[in-house]
Formats: sequence, structure tokens, C-alpha cells
Amino acid sequence: MKLKFLLPLLTLLSAACSDYETFSDNPNFRLEFSQDTIAFDTLISTIPSSTKTLYAFNNNGNGMRVSTIQLEGGAKSLFRVNVDGRYLSDGIWHDFEVLKHDSLVIRIEMTPPEVGSTEPLYFEDKLHFTLENGARQTVVLSGGSIDAYIMKGGLIIESDQTLLTDKAYVIYDSLVVMKGATLTLTEGTRLMFHDKAALHVYGKLLVQGSLEKPVVLRGDRMDHMFDYLLYDNTPSRWEGVVIHRGSYGNEFYQCDLHSSLFGIIVEDTEQTVPELTKPSVIIDCSIFHNIGGDGLQFNNCVSKVTNTQISNTLGHTVNLNGGSHFFTYCTLAQFYPFTANRGDGLHLVSCKDGGEYGLLRKAHFINCVITGYGDDVIMGENIPQDGSCDYLFHHSFLNTPIVEEPDHFVDCVFDRDKKKNEEEKLVRQDNFVLFDTENFIYDFTPKDSSMIRSLADPNYEGVPAFDRYGVSRLADEGPDAGCYEFVKKPDEEEQP
Repeated sequence: MKLKFLLPLLTLLSAACSDYETFSDNPNFRLEFSQDTIAFDTLISTIPSSTKTLYAFNNNGNGMRVSTIQLEGGAKSLFRVNVDGRYLSDGIWHDFEVLKHDSLVIRIEMTPPEVGSTEPLYFEDKLHFTLENGARQTVVLSGGSIDAYIMKGGLIIESDQTLLTDKAYVIYDSLVVMKGATLTLTEGTRLMFHDKAALHVYGKLLVQGSLEKPVVLRGDRMDHMFDYLLYDNTPSRWEGVVIHRGSYGNEFYQCDLHSSLFGIIVEDTEQTVPELTKPSVIIDCSIFHNIGGDGLQFNNCVSKVTNTQISNTLGHTVNLNGGSHFFTYCTLAQFYPFTANRGDGLHLVSCKDGGEYGLLRKAHFINCVITGYGDDVIMGENIPQDGSCDYLFHHSFLNTPIVEEPDHFVDCVFDRDKKKNEEEKLVRQDNFVLFDTENFIYDFTPKDSSMIRSLADPNYEGVPAFDRYGVSRLADEGPDAGCYEFVKKPDEEEQP
């Protein structure tokens, strides 16, 4: 009785299995690919890429056989392909079966060659699928290559040196400027730091970029995290710059530092607080953007910052702990997009004598923009009210509740717009030209209707005549606050 019962069941299972494993040579059957092109971003030459995955689906009613899968470039191809765990160095694979409603999983990598050029060079290959039914299908593989000096084990500067500019440097471990040495980075220098690498300065660092060719400090990931998002547009790809105790006279001109864990940290100075005279750092016409900690953290030192953008930081955009600081025509924009638990736009700390960082002797912000997502992005700790702390906000746009202190706040505009329905509304990002929060692309140039237009004081001693982009501040009715001047688009020009 049991055998009679099992026979029909076995027959059904056999039929089901036989039907499932039936392969067709129907000339109309095709594979369906998850992508028709596998495109790698521009990569550092000789360094293997990350792995991309391609799926080849059989959505037909029967199984299919693939006679060959072949790289057009053969064994000389720059691309490496693994199909369902099978890899052959000669670039051709034979005899694959794809059951109905199943797929092939194809892993693809690229190792780009040296190109001998300062510009990227792009390469292409094709992956051909020849089916048993005679059909041929193709997926395009592409990627770019750019040469770089690969510095594994770090780079130690022990005497005065100027780095080359013909190609980028990829820094593994860290770049260290030893005490007594000066490292000069001239226009067009590109330093790309690997994960957890940093730039440590015990001697002196001179960054001498130009508007056309800034000095770039960034991470070494050049590919996409997602189709819409470059790793270079995300924070914490590398560490940042540390100016150690005893280092003075560091200069940053036309420097683009982005996507780091922190921007610049200046350790506390060796100078006694009442005699703070030697600047640790001077910054002009630079940008510090998309940072996973503090943008600028200056500890009991002297600093001067002009025409500079510090923006989108998980920590404080500018964090001043003691010392003496002078900011002119700067844009401090705290619009870090990845979390609401972000730091202040400006954080000021003054400690009593004997405290960790000492007294905040001076903090001047002239013709600046300090704004962000919060209702109040300017915070102070232990700021003395006995006159020992000389803090001043002059002709600046400030996202903080209105302050009635004429000795410390002179002709400032506070981010409290009551023009719309007579209700208070924070302007925040509406001051600026571009906020692409999907692709994390920002332009902090003011709109024509911005509240920072013509706010700056053109007569303040020592202010620059041009903005960070070299635009004249005196070409219209008055200079704008922040590091950028409003620029009228061509389609906005008055018609004759």
C-alpha cells in the first residue's frame, strides 16, 4: 500500500524536475541584464577598483544555455570578470546553464594602467554573451585612469620641500612635516589621503594655490557610494590637518579641503596668553566643506581668516577655544545634511587662567555670514563680561536671537525675517543660490534677494577688495557679507 502511494508522487516530482530543467534553443530567448553598461569612475592608476556586480536574468519559461561569455580584450583586458565563482585568466568562459527565473551573478573589477598624462584617460571593453540559440548580447565595461604618486608607509618631510604638481599624491598612513622643515604646496597640488591618513605639521605648511588651480586636500575614493552620490561628497573619508604645538606661520591660500573627519586643528600654543602675538595660521580664499567633526578648531592660538567658506560640519563649523582670532568676509554655514545632531556654526570658549585653553582674548567677525539649520547657531561658554574678552560682530548676518549689545554687535542683521504674513521666519538656506540636498551640492553665493546683499562695511580697515572667486566687491551698490559676492546671471542682464 505504501509503494502504491509513493509511485504517483515520485512520478509527479520527476515530471516537475524534468520540466524545470528543460532547456530551450528558442531563437527569441534573451538574457535580461541589470545594467547595459558597467562604468567605473576615474581611478588611481595601478590601484584595483572596488567590485561591481552585474546580474544576467533568465525571465523566460525554460532554461537557457550560454555557450560562451568572453571579454573582447581577452587576457590583455584591464577588467577582471568572475561568473558564478568561475574566473579564467584568458578572458573566456564556456558552457553556462541558467535555469528559468534564475540568474548569473557576475563580479567585475578593473585595474587601471598608468596613462602618462596629467589628465584622466578612459578605457572601454565589452563582455559578450553568446547563447546556444545563436543570439549574441553585449555589456559595455568602461573606466578611467589618472596617474598619482603612491606614498605607502607615509611621507615624512624633514627639510624644506615643494611637492610636484604633475600628478596627485595618494597618501597612505600620513604626511608629516617635521620640526624645522617647511612644506610648500603650490598651485595645482593635489593630496589624496587614504582612510585614517592625516597631515601633521610640526614645522611649517605653506599652501599657495590659485583661483584657477587651488591646492586640493581630499580623500582618495573617486568612485560612487551610490549612483547619485560620490564618496567625495561625503564626510570622514580621511582625517584632516593637525598643526601641532610650536608650529607658527602656517598659511592656506586658495585651499580646497573637504570630506575629512576634521578640517584644521591647531593645538594650544606655547605662548603665554597675555603675549599672544605670533599667528599659528593665516587662511585666505579657501574652503573647508563636508566635514565629520569641527571645521576649524583653534586652541589658544592666533589666527586670521579672510574670504573663506567653512560649511557643513558634524561638529562645530568654527570652534575657538581661547586665543585671539580675526575673521573677515567669511561664510560659516552649518547645514550638515546627514543628521540633525550637528554642532554650532560658531562656538566660542573662554577659560579662566589655568584652564585647559586659556582666555579668549579676541574674536572679531567683520562682514561675515554665520548661519545654519538651527534656531541659534552661535554659542559661547564662560565668556567674561568684564572687558577682558574683546568679541565683536560687525556688519554681519547672524542666525541667532537678536542681541542688543551695541559694543559687541554693530549694524548686524539677524536671521529673523518678518516680511511673510508678518510672522517670524528664519531665512537660513534661502539666502543662497543652490541647495541640492539629494546630491549634496551647495553654492553659498547670495541670491539677488538675499538678506546678506550690500550688508558689509566697505570702509572697515584692511578688508579685501575682491571675494573668494576674485569678483570685485565694489562693482555694485555695496559689498555683500560673506566670502562671495552676488553675480548677476547673463539672462538677468538688462536688455538694451
